[in-house]
Amino acid sequence: MATPLCPYFGSCGGCTTQHIDYEKQLENKKLTIARALKVDGGDVKTFCDEAYGYRNRMDFIFHPRGLGFRERGSFHKIVDVENCVISTPLINTLLAEVRTFFRDVEVFDLKRKSGVMRYALIRATSIGDSSFSFVLNEDAPNKEPTVDKIKQFSLSSVAKNVLIAFLESEKDDSTSDRFIVVKGQEYLEEELCGKRFQFLIQGFFQNNTAMAQKMQEYVRGLLEGYSTADACLLDLYGGVGTFGIINADLFKSITIIESVEPAIRYAQHNILRNSVKNATAMMLDAKSLMRVKLPKPLYVITDPPRAGMHPKTIEQLNFLGPEVMVYISCNLEQLARELPKFKAYTVKSVALFDLFPQTNHCETVVELVRKEKVSVSQ
Repeated sequence: MATPLCPYFGSCGGCTTQHIDYEKQLENKKLTIARALKVDGGDVKTFCDEAYGYRNRMDFIFHPRGLGFRERGSFHKIVDVENCVISTPLINTLLAEVRTFFRDVEVFDLKRKSGVMRYALIRATSIGDSSFSFVLNEDAPNKEPTVDKIKQFSLSSVAKNVLIAFLESEKDDSTSDRFIVVKGQEYLEEELCGKRFQFLIQGFFQNNTAMAQKMQEYVRGLLEGYSTADACLLDLYGGVGTFGIINADLFKSITIIESVEPAIRYAQHNILRNSVKNATAMMLDAKSLMRVKLPKPLYVITDPPRAGMHPKTIEQLNFLGPEVMVYISCNLEQLARELPKFKAYTVKSVALFDLFPQTNHCETVVELVRKEKVSVSQ
C-alpha cells in the first residue's frame, strides 16, 4: 500500500490507484496484459518514468468555487482542485493563474445548460511551449464580457498561446472546431527523438512526453532489427506524423494516413519542417486503405483510437500482408479481440508503456511478424 499524494484522492474521478505502491501498479498492469494477450508475464517488457508530475494536458471544469474535475461516479458534481499532483509544474502554475484571475465569472450549469465558462484546457510541452483553451457556451447571450475578460487575462498570463472556443449548450466537450486565437498561435510545438512537431492546441498529442519519447525509441529499435532500406513504412492512424517522420531514414518511403483533417494538415507541415524527403501524408479513413498504392516490402505501424480498427481495415491489412506490424494500443481489451484476426502473424514481442501512472490505463506495443518469416529465421 502507498499513501496518496493527492488530497482529493477518493473523491476526484481522475486517479484511481494512488493507494497502491507504484511497483505494484506496474506489476498489475504487466499481468493484466499477459492474461489478455495469452503470453508469459515475464516476456512483457516494462517501461516507465515519473509516477507523478507527468501529464502535459489537463481539461479543468469551471464550477462556482473555481476549477476541478468530476467527482468519482458523478457527471454533475465537481471536485474543486487547487493543485494536481500528476500534472507538470507548469500546468499547475497556469491553473493557479486561472483560479486567481477568474474569481467572479458566470460558470456553466451542467443541469440547466446555461451560463458561460465551461472548460479550461491547459497544456505545456517539454520545450516550454504552453497554452490555454477556454471553452465557452456558444448559446449564452451574455458571453461577450467573458470574451473581453479572457483577452485581458491573456496579456498577463505566462502562457504563450490563448484560445477561446465555443460549444453549443447541449454538447459536452473540452474542445471545439469553432475558436478564435487571442494570443500566440493555434498550435503547440514539441520535440521527440530530435524532431520538432507542431499540433493543434485542441488536437491529440501524447499526454506524457517522457514516456512518448521512450515509446518512439522502442518502436524505432524494433524496426532497426529488420532490413528496411528498400521497404515502405505505413504509419496508420498517423496523427501529426510522429512515427513516420521519426523513422523515415530507415525506409525507402513513408506513407502517413490519418482521417482527421487538422492532424493531416500538420503532418504535412511537419514533414516539410523536418526536411523529410521520402514521406507523404494523406487524409483517408483507414477502412479505405486499399485506395492507396503501397510498395512492397511493406512494414506497418498502427496506432488506432480506443475503438480499435474497423473490420475492413483488418481485412485489408491481412490482404496487403506486411512483413511486420507494430500495433500500439491504449485499449487492451480491443487489442486482445483484434490480434487473433491476424492469422498469418505471430506475436514476437510485447511491451508495456506506462503513460498513465496512478490509473489502470497504459499503452501496449505488440510486434507482429509473418509466421513464415519466423520459420525461415529459425
